[in-house]
Amino acid sequence: MSILSCPLPRPATDRILLAHGGGGRLTNQLIEDIFLPAFSNPALNGRHDGALLAIGGARLAMTTDTYVVQPLVFPGGTIGDLAVNGTVNDLAMCGAQAIALSAGFVLEEGLAMETLRHVVESMRDAALVADVPIVTGDTKVVDKGKGDGIFINTTGVGVIVAPNTIGPESIRAGDVVLVSGDLGAHGIAILSVRQGLEFEGPVCSDTASLWPAVEALLDAGIEIHCLRDLTRGGLSSALNEIASINGFRITVDEALIPVSEIVRGACELLGLDPLYVANEGRFAVFLSEKDADRALTILRSISVSEGATQIGMVYDRDHASQRPGIVTLQSRIGGNRVLDMMSGEQLPRIC
Repeated sequence: MSILSCPLPRPATDRILLAHGGGGRLTNQLIEDIFLPAFSNPALNGRHDGALLAIGGARLAMTTDTYVVQPLVFPGGTIGDLAVNGTVNDLAMCGAQAIALSAGFVLEEGLAMETLRHVVESMRDAALVADVPIVTGDTKVVDKGKGDGIFINTTGVGVIVAPNTIGPESIRAGDVVLVSGDLGAHGIAILSVRQGLEFEGPVCSDTASLWPAVEALLDAGIEIHCLRDLTRGGLSSALNEIASINGFRITVDEALIPVSEIVRGACELLGLDPLYVANEGRFAVFLSEKDADRALTILRSISVSEGATQIGMVYDRDHASQRPGIVTLQSRIGGNRVLDMMSGEQLPRIC
């Protein structure tokens, strides 16, 4: 075969873009241009935190995620409990209670056994708290320099207990937006260790199971329209993803968005916007305005969501201009601006 007939490698620029992917507009572009066209099916096309499946009369949700965070151990958690909580939370955002997890490990040659034991024990503890067993798994070892310590993939299956469909398609004009607590702690906790930084006080990751808060809302009969955990890309990216799907305008008030003084000060020092910084134990809720006060009371009675706050509202589509859904921010000084999705991610490798 002539060498000229062999396929040429892709341009280096493509590989560079992929290497820097991880959140925001680039990830959405990869999903739209590569993954959805290749794998398109009704469950995937919903673009939810998990796939909604009907099997033999049962309503199930399934999700998967891969965790590559550095450092492996950080204030408030490890890559292990992050993997468990993240997967349980993706199911919770579908209105589903986790019933089983899988765990796949890619271990780098030379990894300290005490580090692996610590990570695995943190996974065990998080699974016990979430009341979900890890029922199957896989382990692979790669050459030194090829794995960055540990990569973990977790897949979860859950039973949907929400009576109505929870997702962007259920949002209505007039809905309010609640967040479950202060934002940005996880991303800043990761950065503090990664860069050896010290702030005015300790900053710990908010990694936790969100199911108790979601379950409390469902048990109280609150009609939840949409849920979204505020992970990569933070609050702004989550709201933009939802707006792009349903076409509504979502407006939030900067003065109402909870951010601790330590996190706010750290973001100002580092030139970061806390609305784009990742969280691992915070979520947004969309529901009818008439249910807002009762929902806030319920959320504030649960430890993982005791800082719940109403931050905004959903408005109808702009039919005259035919603009796609957008997110706007009312600033502290009274002006309004579009809260756009970032092209990349402020803090890479945070989960």
